[in-house]
Amino acid sequence: MRPLSPRGRTAAAAPVLAAVLAATAGCADVEGLRNDGDLGTVHAPQSLWTGIHPDPPGPGQQPGTAAVVPGLPKAAGPGMRGVDPVEVLRADIKAATAQDGGTGRLVDPRAVQRLARCTQAVDGGPDCPVRPAVLRDVTGNGQEELITALDLDGRLSELRVYTVRDDGSIARILSRRGVLEGVEVAAEHLAVREPTSNPEKVSVSDYVWDPEAGIMNLSQLTLDDCPRVRNSSTPCSSASRG
Repeated sequence: MRPLSPRGRTAAAAPVLAAVLAATAGCADVEGLRNDGDLGTVHAPQSLWTGIHPDPPGPGQQPGTAAVVPGLPKAAGPGMRGVDPVEVLRADIKAATAQDGGTGRLVDPRAVQRLARCTQAVDGGPDCPVRPAVLRDVTGNGQEELITALDLDGRLSELRVYTVRDDGSIARILSRRGVLEGVEVAAEHLAVREPTSNPEKVSVSDYVWDPEAGIMNLSQLTLDDCPRVRNSSTPCSSASRG
Protein backbone atom coordinates (compact mmCIF):
# COMPACT_ATOMS: atom_id res chain seq x y z
CA MET A 1 0.00 0.00 0.00
CA ARG A 2 1.33 3.41 -0.93
CA PRO A 3 1.92 5.70 2.09
CA LEU A 4 -0.17 8.82 2.30
CA SER A 5 1.33 12.11 1.37
CA PRO A 6 1.55 14.74 4.13
CA ARG A 7 -1.46 16.45 2.60
CA GLY A 8 -3.34 13.15 2.47
CA ARG A 9 -2.53 12.41 6.10
CA THR A 10 -3.81 15.84 7.10
CA ALA A 11 -7.08 15.36 5.24
CA ALA A 12 -7.64 11.92 6.74
CA ALA A 13 -6.85 13.05 10.27
CA ALA A 14 -9.20 16.04 10.17
CA PRO A 15 -12.46 14.09 10.73
CA VAL A 16 -10.85 12.09 13.52
CA LEU A 17 -9.54 15.20 15.23
CA ALA A 18 -12.91 16.86 14.97
CA ALA A 19 -14.61 13.85 16.58
CA VAL A 20 -12.09 13.79 19.43
CA LEU A 21 -12.50 17.50 20.10
CA ALA A 22 -16.27 17.18 20.08
CA ALA A 23 -16.14 14.32 22.56
CA THR A 24 -13.67 15.91 24.96
CA ALA A 25 -14.55 19.58 24.87
CA GLY A 26 -18.21 19.39 25.87
CA CYS A 27 -20.91 21.44 24.17
CA ALA A 28 -20.23 24.04 21.55
CA ASP A 29 -22.07 27.20 20.67
CA VAL A 30 -21.85 29.78 17.92
CA GLU A 31 -18.79 31.33 19.59
CA GLY A 32 -16.83 28.08 19.64
CA LEU A 33 -16.03 25.39 22.17
CA ARG A 34 -17.30 25.78 25.72
CA ASN A 35 -16.05 24.07 28.88
CA ASP A 36 -18.81 22.84 31.21
CA GLY A 37 -16.40 22.85 34.11
CA ASP A 38 -15.73 20.22 36.75
CA LEU A 39 -18.86 18.12 37.18
CA GLY A 40 -17.57 16.70 40.45
CA THR A 41 -16.95 13.17 41.59
CA VAL A 42 -19.82 10.72 41.82
CA HIS A 43 -19.97 8.90 45.15
CA ALA A 44 -22.04 5.87 46.01
CA PRO A 45 -24.53 6.43 48.86
CA GLN A 46 -23.34 5.39 52.29
CA SER A 47 -25.84 3.70 54.58
CA LEU A 48 -25.60 4.83 58.19
CA TRP A 49 -26.38 2.74 61.27
CA THR A 50 -27.37 -0.29 59.26
CA GLY A 51 -27.54 -2.50 62.35
CA ILE A 52 -29.97 -0.28 64.27
CA HIS A 53 -33.70 -0.39 63.52
CA PRO A 54 -36.68 1.17 65.36
CA ASP A 55 -39.09 -1.04 67.21
CA PRO A 56 -42.39 -1.58 65.38
CA PRO A 57 -45.27 0.56 66.69
CA GLY A 58 -47.45 -1.11 69.25
CA PRO A 59 -51.21 -1.52 68.91
CA GLY A 60 -52.88 1.85 68.54
CA GLN A 61 -49.59 3.71 68.28
CA GLN A 62 -49.98 4.80 64.66
CA PRO A 63 -51.43 8.32 64.37
CA GLY A 64 -52.64 7.70 60.80
CA THR A 65 -54.82 4.75 61.76
CA ALA A 66 -58.59 5.22 61.56
CA ALA A 67 -60.37 4.90 64.87
CA VAL A 68 -63.90 5.38 66.16
CA VAL A 69 -63.92 8.17 68.72
CA PRO A 70 -65.32 6.76 71.99
CA GLY A 71 -67.82 8.54 74.18
CA LEU A 72 -69.70 10.36 71.43
CA PRO A 73 -73.37 9.97 70.50
CA LYS A 74 -74.30 8.78 67.03
CA ALA A 75 -74.28 11.54 64.45
CA ALA A 76 -77.71 12.42 63.10
CA GLY A 77 -76.24 13.53 59.80
CA PRO A 78 -76.07 14.20 57.04
CA GLY A 79 -72.36 13.69 57.49
CA MET A 80 -70.70 15.72 60.24
CA ARG A 81 -73.14 18.60 59.89
CA GLY A 82 -74.66 19.58 63.22
CA VAL A 83 -71.95 17.83 65.29
CA ASP A 84 -70.13 19.91 67.92
CA PRO A 85 -66.51 20.03 66.66
CA VAL A 86 -65.06 20.95 70.07
CA GLU A 87 -66.76 17.98 71.72
CA VAL A 88 -65.50 15.66 69.00
CA LEU A 89 -61.96 16.93 69.39
CA ARG A 90 -62.17 16.79 73.19
CA ALA A 91 -63.33 13.16 73.16
CA ASP A 92 -60.66 12.20 70.63
CA ILE A 93 -57.84 13.93 72.52
CA LYS A 94 -58.94 12.38 75.80
CA ALA A 95 -59.00 8.87 74.30
CA ALA A 96 -55.67 9.31 72.51
CA THR A 97 -53.98 10.66 75.64
CA ALA A 98 -55.13 7.65 77.65
CA GLN A 99 -54.07 5.30 74.88
CA ASP A 100 -50.53 6.54 74.36
CA GLY A 101 -49.83 6.95 78.07
CA GLY A 102 -48.41 10.43 77.71
CA THR A 103 -45.70 9.38 75.25
CA GLY A 104 -46.86 11.94 72.70
CA ARG A 105 -47.08 9.44 69.85
CA LEU A 106 -50.78 9.97 69.27
CA VAL A 107 -51.27 13.45 70.69
CA ASP A 108 -49.15 16.19 72.22
CA PRO A 109 -49.21 16.00 76.05
CA ARG A 110 -50.20 19.68 76.18
CA ALA A 111 -53.41 19.10 74.23
CA VAL A 112 -55.63 18.30 77.23
CA GLN A 113 -54.58 21.46 79.05
CA ARG A 114 -55.11 23.53 75.94
CA LEU A 115 -58.60 22.14 75.43
CA ALA A 116 -59.48 23.04 79.02
CA ARG A 117 -59.59 26.67 77.88
CA CYS A 118 -62.66 25.94 75.75
CA THR A 119 -66.09 26.69 77.19
CA GLN A 120 -69.47 25.21 76.34
CA ALA A 121 -70.08 27.94 73.77
CA VAL A 122 -70.72 26.81 70.20
CA ASP A 123 -67.27 27.97 69.07
CA GLY A 124 -65.59 27.09 72.35
CA GLY A 125 -65.32 30.67 73.53
CA PRO A 126 -62.77 33.42 72.81
CA ASP A 127 -59.85 31.60 74.48
CA CYS A 128 -60.47 28.23 72.83
CA PRO A 129 -57.45 27.15 70.71
CA VAL A 130 -59.59 25.02 68.36
CA ARG A 131 -59.67 26.37 64.81
CA PRO A 132 -63.02 27.04 63.13
CA ALA A 133 -64.52 23.83 61.80
CA VAL A 134 -64.53 23.23 58.05
CA LEU A 135 -67.07 20.84 56.49
CA ARG A 136 -65.99 19.31 53.17
CA ASP A 137 -66.52 16.00 51.42
CA VAL A 138 -63.04 14.46 51.25
CA THR A 139 -64.15 10.83 50.99
CA GLY A 140 -66.27 11.19 47.87
CA ASN A 141 -69.38 9.69 49.46
CA GLY A 142 -71.42 12.88 49.06
CA GLN A 143 -71.38 13.68 52.80
CA GLU A 144 -69.28 16.27 54.58
CA GLU A 145 -66.36 15.42 56.82
CA LEU A 146 -65.14 17.61 59.69
CA ILE A 147 -61.70 19.23 59.38
CA THR A 148 -60.33 21.04 62.40
CA ALA A 149 -57.12 21.66 64.34
CA LEU A 150 -56.01 22.33 67.90
CA ASP A 151 -53.28 24.96 68.20
CA LEU A 152 -50.80 23.87 70.86
CA ASP A 153 -48.80 27.10 70.86
CA GLY A 154 -48.00 29.86 68.41
CA ARG A 155 -46.54 27.36 65.95
CA LEU A 156 -47.42 23.68 66.46
CA SER A 157 -50.91 22.25 65.88
CA GLU A 158 -52.81 18.95 65.93
CA LEU A 159 -54.74 18.53 62.68
CA ARG A 160 -57.74 16.16 62.69
CA VAL A 161 -60.27 14.96 60.10
CA TYR A 162 -63.43 13.03 61.09
CA THR A 163 -66.13 11.20 59.19
CA VAL A 164 -69.43 9.49 59.98
CA ARG A 165 -69.65 5.76 59.35
CA ASP A 166 -72.75 3.93 58.14
CA ASP A 167 -73.77 3.10 61.73
CA GLY A 168 -73.59 6.77 62.75
CA SER A 169 -70.34 6.45 64.72
CA ILE A 170 -67.74 9.19 64.33
CA ALA A 171 -64.29 8.07 63.22
CA ARG A 172 -61.01 9.89 62.93
CA ILE A 173 -59.55 9.39 59.43
CA LEU A 174 -56.52 11.68 59.67
CA SER A 175 -54.31 12.75 62.55
CA ARG A 176 -51.33 15.00 61.88
CA ARG A 177 -49.15 17.10 64.17
CA GLY A 178 -47.15 19.84 62.51
CA VAL A 179 -46.54 23.46 61.70
CA LEU A 180 -49.55 24.21 59.53
CA GLU A 181 -48.24 26.83 57.15
CA GLY A 182 -51.29 26.10 55.04
CA VAL A 183 -54.05 23.52 54.61
CA GLU A 184 -55.83 23.19 51.28
CA VAL A 185 -58.79 21.03 50.25
CA ALA A 186 -59.70 20.08 46.69
CA ALA A 187 -62.07 17.24 45.81
CA GLU A 188 -60.81 14.19 47.72
CA HIS A 189 -57.38 15.69 48.40
CA LEU A 190 -56.12 17.46 51.51
CA ALA A 191 -52.73 19.18 51.22
CA VAL A 192 -50.71 20.25 54.27
CA ARG A 193 -47.98 22.85 53.74
CA GLU A 194 -45.16 23.01 56.31
CA PRO A 195 -41.88 24.95 56.53
CA THR A 196 -38.56 23.22 55.88
CA SER A 197 -34.96 23.97 56.87
CA ASN A 198 -34.75 25.96 53.62
CA PRO A 199 -36.61 29.24 54.24
CA GLU A 200 -37.45 29.47 50.54
CA LYS A 201 -39.20 26.09 50.38
CA VAL A 202 -42.21 24.42 51.99
CA SER A 203 -43.04 20.72 52.03
CA VAL A 204 -46.47 19.75 50.72
CA SER A 205 -48.03 16.53 51.99
CA ASP A 206 -50.97 15.44 49.84
CA TYR A 207 -53.46 13.14 51.56
CA VAL A 208 -56.04 11.21 49.54
CA TRP A 209 -58.99 9.14 50.73
CA ASP A 210 -58.19 5.42 50.74
CA PRO A 211 -61.50 3.50 50.83
CA GLU A 212 -59.82 0.17 51.57
CA ALA A 213 -57.86 1.46 54.57
CA GLY A 214 -60.66 3.81 55.60
CA ILE A 215 -58.29 6.74 56.15
CA MET A 216 -56.74 9.72 54.41
CA ASN A 217 -53.45 8.23 53.19
CA LEU A 218 -50.30 10.13 52.28
CA SER A 219 -50.23 10.10 48.48
CA GLN A 220 -47.44 12.49 47.57
CA LEU A 221 -44.75 14.54 49.30
CA THR A 222 -43.25 17.43 47.34
CA LEU A 223 -41.41 20.73 47.78
CA ASP A 224 -42.87 24.04 46.72
CA ASP A 225 -41.66 27.63 46.69
CA CYS A 226 -42.47 29.43 49.91
CA PRO A 227 -44.99 32.21 49.41
CA ARG A 228 -43.95 35.48 50.99
CA VAL A 229 -46.06 36.93 53.73
CA ARG A 230 -48.38 39.56 52.33
CA ASN A 231 -46.74 43.02 52.24
CA SER A 232 -43.54 41.61 53.68
CA SER A 233 -40.26 40.16 52.45
CA THR A 234 -40.11 37.70 55.35
CA PRO A 235 -40.14 34.02 54.25
CA CYS A 236 -43.14 32.08 55.48
CA SER A 237 -41.05 29.75 57.66
CA SER A 238 -39.85 32.78 59.65
CA ALA A 239 -43.26 34.36 60.05
CA SER A 240 -44.95 34.12 63.42
CA ARG A 241 -48.50 32.92 63.75
CA GLY A 242 -51.08 34.41 66.04
